Amino acid sequence: MSRIPPDLARRLDRLARRAHAFHRFAHHPLCGRYRGEVVPLGRRARVCLGCTLGTAGLAAGLALGALLAARLAPLPGPAALGGGALLLLAVPLVLPARRAAAESPNVNQSTGGSGPAGRGAPAKLLTRLLPALGAGALCGQALAAPSPARAAAAGLAAAALAWAWGRYRRRGPDRAACIGCPEGPPGSRCPGWAPVARRERALSRLAGRWIARAIR
Repeated sequence: MSRIPPDLARRLDRLARRAHAFHRFAHHPLCGRYRGEVVPLGRRARVCLGCTLGTAGLAAGLALGALLAARLAPLPGPAALGGGALLLLAVPLVLPARRAAAESPNVNQSTGGSGPAGRGAPAKLLTRLLPALGAGALCGQALAAPSPARAAAAGLAAAALAWAWGRYRRRGPDRAACIGCPEGPPGSRCPGWAPVARRERALSRLAGRWIARAIR
C-alpha cells in the first residue's frame, strides 16, 4: 500500500502533466533535424505538424461538406463512391514510402540538416491535409444531407483513414533523421530529447522533496 497521501499523489500527477505539456503532442524529437515536423507554439511548446494538418483538414472538410450539401444538388452515386474509393486506395499507398526512406543509408549527415523525416509541410500536405480534407467533406455531406450514395462514400472515406492510421501505427515512428546523427540514437546524448530530460530531472527532484516531507 502506498504511503503517499492521496492529495499529494494528485498534486504529483498535476505536476507531471504540466511538466510534459510542452511536448505532449509533438510526437518527434525536439532537435533541428525534426524542425520541419513540428509546429512551435510560443517559446517552448511544440505540436506535431502531421497531426495538426490532419485535424485541421478534417474539421475544414466537415464544414465544407455541410456547406456543399446545403448548396448543391445531391452528389451522384458513382461520383460519391468513386471519391470514397479513391481515398481508400490512395491514402495508405503513401505510408510505405516513408519506411523505405527510413531504411535508406543516404541521409543528410549534418547536425543542423534534416533527412527524410524533416521534409515537413510539402509532404504532409499530400499525406495528411488533403486526405483528411476529402474524407471530412464526404462525411460532412453525408451528415448534412443523408443519402445512400453519400453514406457509402463517407463509409469508404472513414475506412480509408482507419486503414492508413492502422498502417502508420504498425510501421512505428519514422526516425530516418536519426540515422546519420553524430549524437547516436535517441538517448541521454540526444539533443532532441534534452529538453524533456531536463524537465524530468527537475520533476524528480521536486517530487522527491515533496514525498520526503510527507512521509517523515
